[in-house]
Amino acid sequence: MTIQRLVVFGGTGDLTGRYLLPALAALREAGHIDDRFSLTGASREDWDGARYREWASAQLDRHGADIPTDARRAVVASTDYRRADVTDPAEVGAVVAGDDPVAVYLALPPSLFPATVTALHEAGLPPSSRIVLEKPFGEDLAGAQELNRLLADLLPERAVFRVDHFLAMTTVQNVLGSRLANRVLEPIWNSIHIAEVDIVWDETLALEGRAGYYDHVGALKDMVQNHLLQLLCLVAMEPPLTLGERDLRDRKVDVLRSVRYMTDDDVRRRTRRARYSAGRCNGHEVPAYIEEDGVDARRRTETFAEVELELDNWRWAGTRFRLRSGKALGRDRKEVAVRFRRVPHLPFGQDADVQPNVLRFGLEPESLSLDVTVTGSRTETLTQLSLTAGMDPADLPAYGRLLLDVLNGDPALSIRSDEAEEAWRVLEPVLSAWEQELVPLEEYSAGSEGPPPRPAAPGRRDDLLHRDAVLPADS
Repeated sequence: MTIQRLVVFGGTGDLTGRYLLPALAALREAGHIDDRFSLTGASREDWDGARYREWASAQLDRHGADIPTDARRAVVASTDYRRADVTDPAEVGAVVAGDDPVAVYLALPPSLFPATVTALHEAGLPPSSRIVLEKPFGEDLAGAQELNRLLADLLPERAVFRVDHFLAMTTVQNVLGSRLANRVLEPIWNSIHIAEVDIVWDETLALEGRAGYYDHVGALKDMVQNHLLQLLCLVAMEPPLTLGERDLRDRKVDVLRSVRYMTDDDVRRRTRRARYSAGRCNGHEVPAYIEEDGVDARRRTETFAEVELELDNWRWAGTRFRLRSGKALGRDRKEVAVRFRRVPHLPFGQDADVQPNVLRFGLEPESLSLDVTVTGSRTETLTQLSLTAGMDPADLPAYGRLLLDVLNGDPALSIRSDEAEEAWRVLEPVLSAWEQELVPLEEYSAGSEGPPPRPAAPGRRDDLLHRDAVLPADS
């Protein structure tokens, strides 16, 4: 069943203005929604419908200027507003009341999810309704488990959409397409041939006025626990039977379950946290994180997080997966980089400079590239060559794809309850060790490459083939 009514709690927030309204305009332009569709924004502001439509129109002009005017105006015309306390069952019930099913989008701080879900449960939802929750899902494992229990009392699991817009990005989808639809890649997509995978979201943006949210969360919860773990699942999962909801989600959960548990000593050796000090990014001065408005230095919130994971399964034993995200860095680097092992023998002499092949999925901007080694001007010389292809523009923005799945009732790209809990289980040891200050909070200058790299462990040879592989290893 396609739902024609969307209610957004937190309807005056940045998420609604920056992403949801332009996504709806894109859906309207593409013909996925029409005049039957209605949007109700709900928040604490003492506005009326006319005031909200003015705000929505201004947001679309700012964030959706590339979408035709007629589509933007149609979305604004379909919009209404209700003032509501999202924790009050009576006020929540008045917003969602009606005979037709409704999709309820919680564009709220995660701390309000339990109270709002409880209010919805007490108020009741029309039959066949759906609910959408943004990341992070809960604030820890216990919180995720409790929220799952509340949601199970409200709606069946298939009607719960724990969304992560990364899963709807074109390049993220192409991770699956590249490895599963190409004979040249799938046979070598394993630890015998792949040494490590870097999943990176480094950005030059600093706090940008988000202290109210970010200082309570930090880089580990904001990016690694959800977005980057989702990318890990797509890179490392076994080929599913189909891309349907059950097959795809089952294989993703398998990946998270296979992540090796980290002891305190593992966390010390394989994780890093840091925050930026004053510096210069993108041509302007950036104050130290602890000097940003709204930041409480006593929280010791990290703006850079790096975690190295290992998977205990047949395909990936011996491959390292490094998940990293940081703010106020010297360059934007947003990619999945698959680093292959070196060839077992080179006939070019001992001094030949051969770098490993690297397959890169660029996330923003979206691209696909492969670093290869070729012969130079003479047969015995070698040089590096990068083969790069841009991606065709997506038919819909990521949030447009997610909203379309919600309205049509397709949960394949949403996160199942057990997957949400497993993602917290992976990082619980890290959160615990960091809270106990077992890992130092380093600093890096804004505009730099991040904290200085650690020295390589003695005897560590990243270029060797897997020692247990069938292929001969180099010496």
